Formats: sequence, structure tokens, C-alpha cells
Amino acid sequence: MAGDSNERTPLLDDPNNGTGDGDTPELVDFSEGDPENPRNWSRFRKFANIAIIALMAILSPLASSMFTPGINQIADDLNSTPNAVVGATTGFVVFLGLGPLILAPLSETFGRRRLYLVCFTIFALLQIPTALSPNVATLICVRTISGFFGSIGIANGGGTISDMFEPQERAGVFGWYLLGPLLGPTLGPLFGGLIVQSLSWRWVFWVLTIVCMVNTIMGFLFLKESYAPVILAARKQDYERNKAGHFRLPNEDDRPFSTKILSSMQRPLRILFTPMVFTMATYQAILFGTSYTLFTNFEDIWQNGYGFDSTQVGLMYLGPGLGFFIAAWFVVPRIDTVFNLLTKRNHGEAKPEFRLPLANIGAILIPIALFWFAWTVEFHVHWFPTILSTVFFGVGQILIFNTVQNYYIDAFAKYAASAIAAGAVFRSIVGGLLPLAAPSVFKSLGYGWGISIFGFLSLALAPSPILFYYFGERLRKWYPVEL
Repeated sequence: MAGDSNERTPLLDDPNNGTGDGDTPELVDFSEGDPENPRNWSRFRKFANIAIIALMAILSPLASSMFTPGINQIADDLNSTPNAVVGATTGFVVFLGLGPLILAPLSETFGRRRLYLVCFTIFALLQIPTALSPNVATLICVRTISGFFGSIGIANGGGTISDMFEPQERAGVFGWYLLGPLLGPTLGPLFGGLIVQSLSWRWVFWVLTIVCMVNTIMGFLFLKESYAPVILAARKQDYERNKAGHFRLPNEDDRPFSTKILSSMQRPLRILFTPMVFTMATYQAILFGTSYTLFTNFEDIWQNGYGFDSTQVGLMYLGPGLGFFIAAWFVVPRIDTVFNLLTKRNHGEAKPEFRLPLANIGAILIPIALFWFAWTVEFHVHWFPTILSTVFFGVGQILIFNTVQNYYIDAFAKYAASAIAAGAVFRSIVGGLLPLAAPSVFKSLGYGWGISIFGFLSLALAPSPILFYYFGERLRKWYPVEL
């Protein structure tokens, strides 16, 4: 455990502090090589946990966009308008971001496993009334609630990975996990298009019900608790039942339960309003909003502009998806390489800013890709160079998201879930609201200048990674967060 002393000191104190003699409480802690310490688990056990939570993290974003190829069909069936149906995406995505504000800190009080299982069970069950919606108001209402509970995989995934992996090996693992939240909105319309065309829009939610139920059952069978303080608290309770003497946990919090809950609920917002987190959360929010804006308008772009059918439109979503895979396979593992190299050059002292250098590649690719896509669509250039631009957008997006999420985990190690939740809330609110405003913008300006607005916004924030690489440590000292 020597390699992680800086990161986990708040959790794991010196086990020799307590002896158990007299009135001195005995410290309940992990020993060297302790098999119950999640960082000492076998690779199989770690990746079994990751597989289950990664599927949770892909299914909720998948559900956010899976019905978009059927927007017109839903509007006709429910006697509504396409813009009203888009509100079902807005409500879902906004609460997909608000959920982590509550669920992430709760996992740091009650443990990861309990929150995963309760929330995802509710999410799976909520797909049933969604499939049976008699009107658009019911659809929007149920989808909004399900977005809250479906956020659990996004809220706690990064924290769970931090629980199980050392900093020097984390980025590669996190890169594959992060494919879930990013691929979900990309693959959703592809699968949804096939279902809508072959069956009906309601079957989109019946299929989601089945898949989510299977994943939930797998969670009950195989998901293990990974949060060290909760594991140690259970060990302490076992000692108190079966051994004589007094016991304590490292840095045990003796405050009243209500005080602890209130403090944990405030934690993500305190983290959000630090300069670095707020700036990078804004950057992520613009990228997330851009993605959802493009995805909700792909049907109009490819059907009306290029004459594609629903299945062909669904295939167009594979462009950014291919970019995600290219980045995850070839570039994301280099985040750990760069981090370890810079740590070695810094005499073995790691800094969260060492996660950021590769973000600069993404910061260059994203505005280029957006301007490229905007004007090839505007001038109806052949579909191949148009969709090729979205591959580069996908590469840039995953580089920004992965480096920033790893920065959050390193900077707020014990409270990694709350730090990620802080970024997720702003990201999802913007991602949910922008698609509502985009159609009127595109109608007024056209796709060329309309999408270029997102390109200019991403260009304005492009210097953020390099600026925070050089000045981030100074800012963290100037603006400490009391957690």
C-alpha cells in the first residue's frame, strides 16, 4: 500500500495507532495485502465489478437517445409535436445530471453497492410505464424520474474505479468504462432505429426493460462493495459483536448522522465552484450539449438533407462511436504513461495536473471537427467526409472527458464520486437544455453557422487544459475546498 499513501491517507491511517489495551480503542484497518481491500482484489473480481457498473453507465445514456429515431412516430401516436417529444430527452438528461448530486455523496455514506442495486432496480422498472405511456405528459414525467435513478452508474463509476485501482494504472481502465456514458447516446439511435422500423417506438422501452433487468440481476449476484470506509465499518461491527474491547475506524466521523448527510450533500457543490472544476465542467457541458444537439438533429440532417432512411440514419451515429473506440484503444492508455513519466521527473511526487497534457489534443480536434461538420452539412457535401468529421469529434471528446475525470479523481481521491458528480450536474443540465433551443437557431442561421456557434465556444475554452497544467496547482492552493 506504500504507493498510495498520499491518495488514501484520509481513509487508511497507521494501524499501529491503537493497541486495544485498556481504554485505548483498537484501530480497525486494512493490513498489508489484506484480501478485503478492494485494491488487493484479483483482476477478475475487479473487472467483474467494472463490467456491471459499465453496463449501468451505458444503459442510462442509451435510454436517453434510443427513442430519437421514433420522435415523429411518437408525436403522431400521442397526438403531440416532435418538439414536445424532445422534452422527454431534456427531462431525462437534466435529471441524469442532477441525480449524482444526491447519489454520489450518499454512496460515500452508505456504500456503492447498495446505491447501485436500489437505483438501477427502480430505473429498470420505470421502463415499463414509459412503454405504456398514454400521452406525452406521462412520457416526459416518467422519463424524467427514470433519468434520476439511471444516473447511478455515472454518479459512482469513477469512485468505484478509484476504490479498486492505483493511480498509475487507473486511466486505461477508466477509459474503457467512460466509453459507456459516451457510447450510449451514440449507439442508442442505431438500435432504436432498427426497433422503431421493425416494431414500434414502445418496443424500445420493452427492450430496455429486459436488458436493464438482466443487468440488475447480475448486480445482485456478482457486484461487491468497494468503498473502503464502508468495508471497514462492517468489519468494526463484526469485531464489536464477537470480540471484547473497543474499536475505532481511521478518521472516524462522530458527528450526528443528520449532520454527516447534510455535509455530504453539500460536498459536490463545494467542489463544483472551485475555479478548475467549474471551468472544466463548463467545457464538458458544452461538449455534452453539442453531442446531444447533433444527435437530436441527425434525423433531420440525414433524412431531409441526404435522403437516408431510419436504418441509414442510425448508422451515422457510428461515426463518433468509432472515434471513441480509436481514442480508448490507442490514446487513453497513454494518459497513464504521461502521468507516470511526469511523476518520475517530479522526483516521484504525483500531481493531478499530470493527467491533463493529452487533453490538448482533444482541445485542438474538437473545434476543427465541428467547423468541418457544420459546413459540409451546409453545402451538402458527400456523406463520407461529413461523417468522417464526427470521428475526430469523438476522439477529441473522449480525450477531454477522460483526462478531466481522472483529474477529478486524483484531486479529490476520497470523494472522487462527489467530484465527478459536481462536473456531471452542469454537463447534463446544459446537455438537456441545448437541444430545445437548437432547432430555432438552426432554422434561423442554417446548420453551417448554427453548428459553428458550438465550434467557437469549444475554441474559446480550448486553452483551458494547458493553462491549468501550468497554473492548476497554484489555484488549488489559493482555493482549498473544505470537504
